[in-house]
Amino acid sequence: GRSDGRGRGDGRGRSVGGRGRGDSGGDFGAGGGGNPDKGPARNPMGKKLRPGSPGRGRGDDDRGGGRGRVSLRLGMGKRGRQNEVRNRRGSLRKKDRSREKAEKEERALERRTVQLPGTPMTVGELAEAIGETPVSVIKFLMVDLGVMAAISQTLDPPTCEAVAEGFGKVVAGEDDEYDDDEDDEDDEDTALDLGVAWDEDDDEDLVPRPPVVTIMGHVDHGKTSLLDAIRNTRVTAGEAGGITQAINAYQVEHEGSPITFIDTPGHAAFTDMRERGANTADMIILVVAADDSVKQQTADSIACARQAGVPLLVAVNKIDLPTADVNRVLSDLAGYEVLVEDLGGEVLCSQISAKEGTNLDDLLGKIMLQAEVLDLKANPNRDAQGVVIEARVEKGLGTVATTLITKGTIRVGDSFVAGEASGKVRALIGPDGKTRLKEAGPSMPISITGITGIPAAGDLMVVAEDEQTARELAASRSRIARERQSSSYQSGLMQSVAGIFSGGQKELREICVVVKADVQGSAEALARSLSELKLENEEVEVKIKVLISEAGDVTKSDIAVASVTPGTTVIAFNAGANVAAMDDARMLGVPIEYYSVVYDAIESVECRMQEVLSPTPEGEYVGSAIVQEVFNIGGTGNIAGSKCRDGIIKKGSNVRVLRGDKILTESKVRTLRNFKSEVDTITTGDECGIGLLDYEEFEVGDVIESFVLK
Repeated sequence: GRSDGRGRGDGRGRSVGGRGRGDSGGDFGAGGGGNPDKGPARNPMGKKLRPGSPGRGRGDDDRGGGRGRVSLRLGMGKRGRQNEVRNRRGSLRKKDRSREKAEKEERALERRTVQLPGTPMTVGELAEAIGETPVSVIKFLMVDLGVMAAISQTLDPPTCEAVAEGFGKVVAGEDDEYDDDEDDEDDEDTALDLGVAWDEDDDEDLVPRPPVVTIMGHVDHGKTSLLDAIRNTRVTAGEAGGITQAINAYQVEHEGSPITFIDTPGHAAFTDMRERGANTADMIILVVAADDSVKQQTADSIACARQAGVPLLVAVNKIDLPTADVNRVLSDLAGYEVLVEDLGGEVLCSQISAKEGTNLDDLLGKIMLQAEVLDLKANPNRDAQGVVIEARVEKGLGTVATTLITKGTIRVGDSFVAGEASGKVRALIGPDGKTRLKEAGPSMPISITGITGIPAAGDLMVVAEDEQTARELAASRSRIARERQSSSYQSGLMQSVAGIFSGGQKELREICVVVKADVQGSAEALARSLSELKLENEEVEVKIKVLISEAGDVTKSDIAVASVTPGTTVIAFNAGANVAAMDDARMLGVPIEYYSVVYDAIESVECRMQEVLSPTPEGEYVGSAIVQEVFNIGGTGNIAGSKCRDGIIKKGSNVRVLRGDKILTESKVRTLRNFKSEVDTITTGDECGIGLLDYEEFEVGDVIESFVLK
């Protein structure tokens, strides 16, 4: 056979090419190259090629078109090579990995999920449960939550959950019913609220302590007079208006046993003080005047006692008065579910006269009896904890905090933290205000000096390891308080903006005040009372905005803050102002108002609110006209077709436009027409057209009132 060198068969059993991989399709085999007479075809390596085996060419045996053999080899064509490459490289189409992603997230969630028992845990147990070191947990508690804790102290379940979530964990409690129970019980304070982890003392370390008694009742029912009679002092004589406006603590002895008394204000403005007094007490004496019976603050005091969960003792005072009616008092108390022993109840009751000193020993005896039933004990051999009753600023001493020690013993030189304030004890002053003490134990009311900042009344005072720890904890609490205040402000701002856009929002007018008082509790109580004041009509709402509420005298910084907002008033409640502050106030036009009775301060602010709600117009009234029709005259604008009701209205006179109780504008009469003629004056009963300078928004029923400035 002849070969043309291209390795293709001719379909007649002869080899047509020599070098190539193509199959001949004939009987002599594939592209062996050369003459069949000279032997079988060979490949370049010298090996024999079998019939039908591929050569090095590009031809395929299907091109022969003869009766040769059909190759069963797959994937050598163009399409086969494409499939092979595609299978080797993979598809460029994006795979659906949602299932893999969901499984990955589920595994990550399982790794972050921790089991908490739903019961109190120590710091060490919590650290082990969430897989963190105790040091990290203690640092997080102090820096991020403002809670001081040691590794052996106990944290309540809400605080444990807050710590776990702070470390990025997902809490899965074992007791699902715990959350439901927690919603129903709001009387338990958490470590987040108190700012300190609580720990229990061993029973063998507890020793008896004096009872803490809070005296509560309506204003002017004789609470402080009763305390005066017990202490043989004259506290009431030194109080403005004869009423208590601050919370005070004293200690007396009865038959060799000390009793701590806390005196609370009875005025409605001091609700917070009464609640703090109830929460710090072991029992409450409810003083009710025999000639006045049960009043509003009496009912509030009963509610405070029930909320605090402390026993109640009733002292019916002023039985020496001719108008005294003890039976009426007891029956009125029964209406509030306060049943005394004489009526078959369990509440102890004494009928006394603080002015005459009648039956005081009987009252003190019942206090000691109730204390014996309660079995009051505390551990004095530990770091002290207490409650700030009141805080004030005194010359020569700085910030002084009246504190009731609840457990442990505080000593001079101890570092402590109280709310957002911290310090180191420089001096401990006894209840009489004169005696300097070296230490104070449980149930002892003392005054502590050496505080940086002013703690709020009701803050928990805790002795810290060192001064640095106390400062860091106080700074963390201040930062947390600012963040909460900022969040609350942003929330209120968003609600206000939403109300404006939704329509129906009344015009809000604010009166800014700066409150300075002799003690922190009075400043807080007065600021809260002022903030709750609100006057409104159909279009305007007036509120009070308290810029500053602090204890101490008025300073230059207070005047500087007040001068930023026009119309701000500085209220000094039982406080003064230094010379520099008074000079700045005169130059900047900031008024300083001094008050010694809370009634007067609140009434003065209410009068200012009424003035802002409906201002008293300036000038002397001359006459008025009522708008009956509004005409639009080209080139002139809107003209009020009016009728003069009384007095006179002159061209060029000062007028104000009133719509209801609201003054829309003040302007001057530009044109005054009677029919078609321009006139200078109209009188009662005349109809006219009135045009004003720079105002055309008339409506039927508006009143145009003329006045003359003096």
